[in-house]
Amino acid sequence: MDTPDGSPVLRIGELSRRLGVSEHVLRAWESRYGLLQPVRSAGGFRLYSEADESRIRRMQAHLARGLSAAEAARAVLGEDNGAGHGRAAGPHRAAPAASELPGALRQALDAFDEPAAQAALDRLMSDLSVTTVLRDVVLPYLTELGERWESGTASIAQEHFASNLIRGRLAGLARGWGNGHGPRAVLACPPGELHDLALMVFGIMLNRNGWRIDYLGMNTPVEELTKTVDARHPDLVVLAATLPENLEPHATQLTALAQRSQLALAGAGATPQIAGAVGARLLTGDPVTEAENIQWPR
Repeated sequence: MDTPDGSPVLRIGELSRRLGVSEHVLRAWESRYGLLQPVRSAGGFRLYSEADESRIRRMQAHLARGLSAAEAARAVLGEDNGAGHGRAAGPHRAAPAASELPGALRQALDAFDEPAAQAALDRLMSDLSVTTVLRDVVLPYLTELGERWESGTASIAQEHFASNLIRGRLAGLARGWGNGHGPRAVLACPPGELHDLALMVFGIMLNRNGWRIDYLGMNTPVEELTKTVDARHPDLVVLAATLPENLEPHATQLTALAQRSQLALAGAGATPQIAGAVGARLLTGDPVTEAENIQWPR
């Protein structure tokens, strides 16, 4: 916050923590779009004001509605200066075009280049909305990576490295997803299912639509899932699997679970036959679209 005389007092680390936006992204938005207007302290530190915080919060709101970073920044600056009279964007740094970044990300991940991969993801997050990055970059990459791993053109080490790096970024986006006052969803993978990144994406997007998330993750015993449902009384339970054989042995327990709470099955292993047999809803679209289409319970 500002001091009583209105002078800014926030350093970038504190601003980052308040907003849930990395320092790298904040600096990018400052340099490219002029969204932040820091002043220098006597000691040479860059200090930010409540007005800076307000602009970033409005930037986040525009991004959540699907605008690109450039469009969102223009909207925020236009709001500050009157419609059609926004300031010119800040200095532009030469960098790969957004259309080139998915390729740069893949190249970095394949080469085990963690700094370059993180930089590509940072740039994607600063230039595009979270929805766009997850739906149009992360999910297609994970699908392609799985196909390359199955065909032998990507090594197990490459698959593990890329998956773990992306998991770390998703975990950052998932921070605090159990907070709030909206409906509650329990998300899990059945026993034997070790692929849960798409389920994490689903949870992130569901949370952005107001839901609270209880995330159990991969390889969850159905008995434990049932105990959690009984204790938490969720409005929705989603079980995701890549193979039908990870769901079929648990049909009896899933039928009983579907009678306790609204149950949905997702992933390539969730077939119409299994969903129909246990009385579950079948989610067939990509995780981002399915999360957007989930309706709040009445």
